[in-house]
Amino acid sequence: MSESTITVEVARGVGGTARTEAFEVPREESQTVLDVVAWIQQNTDPTLTYRYACRVGVCGSCAMTVNGEPRWTCRTHVGKVVRGGRMTVGPLRNLPVIKDLVVDLDPFFDKWVAAEGVFHPTRSREDAIEPIRPDSAEREAADAGIECINCAVCYSACDVVGANPDYLGPAALNRAWTLYNDARDDARGAILDAVSGTGGCHNCHSMGSCARYCPAELNPTNAIAGLKRATMARSLFGRR
Repeated sequence: MSESTITVEVARGVGGTARTEAFEVPREESQTVLDVVAWIQQNTDPTLTYRYACRVGVCGSCAMTVNGEPRWTCRTHVGKVVRGGRMTVGPLRNLPVIKDLVVDLDPFFDKWVAAEGVFHPTRSREDAIEPIRPDSAEREAADAGIECINCAVCYSACDVVGANPDYLGPAALNRAWTLYNDARDDARGAILDAVSGTGGCHNCHSMGSCARYCPAELNPTNAIAGLKRATMARSLFGRR
């Protein structure tokens, strides 16, 4: 290793098998972690498997674990994470590994659906568009979490997900809270049913890892707290 190179330890393996392989990568100016992974695949080992799409922080598909923390690798500059000329890159936690740095996102999206995170329209395309007040409390609550792009960084960061496979996770619950506050959604009761059962919002320990690591700076912890209040209000007072 020299100052002109980085030693990168990359997780390798298929399914449940796992090992670490070290690569020497040239150090470049304005280099991202995704650039490093791509260089390894293009110049050293073409069998290295990883996922990416936009490279500009829009799609979230390049999320990996860097030095033990979940990140968008396209937005993570090497200079911020290299320590002593070394760094580690692995797949996201809490999801099955398909190969190397690629995880199976089916469990993540299955929980999105289980949390009723699918829009339930009140009107058809033939109906007039419903006016929505952007300054209403409900709309502001919905807007606070609407920019989630399903990158699963928060899911990987969540220790409750790691300890409880039934837990719906911060992204799914954030989406549920967004729709619960959307005046155009017609399933408030179904949403509360979905998030108040086994694996629902009351499993959250409010540790805040989801908010800390969210690259879009959303706060699923606040959304989950809102669901806790809503489910308790319905239980105690019958309000929805």
